[in-house]
Amino acid sequence: MQSSKPALIQDAASAHVRPPVSVAQAARRITSEALLQQGREVEIEHSGKIYRLRVTQLNKLILTA
Repeated sequence: MQSSKPALIQDAASAHVRPPVSVAQAARRITSEALLQQGREVEIEHSGKIYRLRVTQLNKLILTA
């Protein structure tokens, strides 16, 4: 005899239930002008490594390691 509950509901009921995920904070926004401060490139140190953020001739941003 089969249960009247669909298999998916039975599996979900027996599965480990995680606590609800908190809503992530919105990302901070900073303008490229504020970051570059009148220049065309800036070096960013992250985890001991230096990255270079620069503005291209087509006014796009490129981040390189």
